[in-house]
Amino acid sequence: MTKLLLIEKLFYLCAKPKINRMLQIKIKNETSRLRAVVLGTAMSNGPTPTQEEAYDPKSLEHILAGTYPVEADMIAEMEAFNAVFIKYDVTVYRPEIIENYNQIFTRDIGFVIDDVFIKSNILPDRERELEAIQYVMDQINPAKVVRPPEEVHIEGGDVMVWNEHVFIGTYKGSDYSSYITARTNMFGVNYIKELFPNKIVKEFDLVKSKLEARDNALHLDCCFQPVGTDKGIIYKSGFREESDYLYLVKLFGKENLFHITRDEMYHMNSNIFSIAPDVVVSEKNFTRLNDWLRKKGFTVEEIPYAEIAKQEGLLRCSTLPLIRA
Repeated sequence: MTKLLLIEKLFYLCAKPKINRMLQIKIKNETSRLRAVVLGTAMSNGPTPTQEEAYDPKSLEHILAGTYPVEADMIAEMEAFNAVFIKYDVTVYRPEIIENYNQIFTRDIGFVIDDVFIKSNILPDRERELEAIQYVMDQINPAKVVRPPEEVHIEGGDVMVWNEHVFIGTYKGSDYSSYITARTNMFGVNYIKELFPNKIVKEFDLVKSKLEARDNALHLDCCFQPVGTDKGIIYKSGFREESDYLYLVKLFGKENLFHITRDEMYHMNSNIFSIAPDVVVSEKNFTRLNDWLRKKGFTVEEIPYAEIAKQEGLLRCSTLPLIRA
């Protein structure tokens, strides 16, 4: 272990919130006031992957171009995000550092619906990411921590709790197994329906691509996300079926939806993050979106996150909310 990594690990141990009682997890929607969250880490992120190791077309694009993000830049971006949480008095948990391992996108590895923590069945190469937050899960009532059966594929980026609804991104194509970018299957959708019979669970069939990031909705939050109490950000062409897009238009109202372009989807405009119904964290270069949000009465905390975005994930992808009140 390098001296620098040892120092980083000691810093994280000291920075861990002291927990004197069980965590009372609660997530009822995407935008209520955030009280506790797991934020990923870019420390000891490892070398640039080979093209064979790329999980998504955007990472592949930057690997081939020699523009894949470097660790120092990603650490700086994540600490800017952490500073916003500190500003709003949010309790922040960080994964235990695994040497030379990408632990940025904690959204993928688990999620909370109501008072239940669901461990994701993620890509096998990423299983250790879940182990790195075991100390957090140990503070949750064990009866409220569940792991789906093996045939269930589901990741947190595809799951959105919206009051009585649970929105889930999936891919219904017969070639599901050939797409590394297809992360949630219909077994996953049905598992959530069975676990939460009183919820309206609505699945959305997403567009997938192995090679073109502008045509790949890796997760639902790459083409849709609610903000505030009745608004949302949406990319119409991220849905394979127009009826799925129209479902959201009917639910939210077209006048309340900010429609992003293909390039804005590529840059992850729908992947901002809500701290409260009237406070969002957004990438500083999202000029058109940020202007719209301010005109609608939101406080927009702008931070740099364009380097992390090169891995086809942004702010929502980097977080695992535990408590919203």
